[in-house]
Amino acid sequence: MSYVIRAYSDADQESVLSVWESGNRQAHPFLSNEFIQQVREIIPTDYLPNADTWVAEVDKQVVGFMSLLGHEVGALFVDPTYQGMGIGRALLDKPATLHRTLELEVFCDNLKGKRFYDLYGFEVLCRKPHPETGFPVYRVRYTVAE
Repeated sequence: MSYVIRAYSDADQESVLSVWESGNRQAHPFLSNEFIQQVREIIPTDYLPNADTWVAEVDKQVVGFMSLLGHEVGALFVDPTYQGMGIGRALLDKPATLHRTLELEVFCDNLKGKRFYDLYGFEVLCRKPHPETGFPVYRVRYTVAE
């Protein structure tokens, strides 16, 4: 299977939201439907217009995306059907070429996500409560090797 990583365009919005919903529900089954709906409503108005976003396509269908705010990875989601195929790593490789360090927060209960970031080389900086939900998150950092 081959995929293409390319810059996000406004025409990708519905596909990105669909990938976010399926990936988010798989990674975060503990989050309330109310919270998920609140976040979904602000993605197109607050996050996407202010982030550098790339999408992954398979057969011209968006199957994953990654959004970057400075050196902060704001989102990295791959449709569950396409996980484990290197798409998440390829999406994360893009900002790793642009910034010396990357940081993000991952919910502690998102074991698959935490394992992915561990394997990529992220290191835990701290554990703290997520301000909006109270669930614990890890703050992690990746430093590009010289």
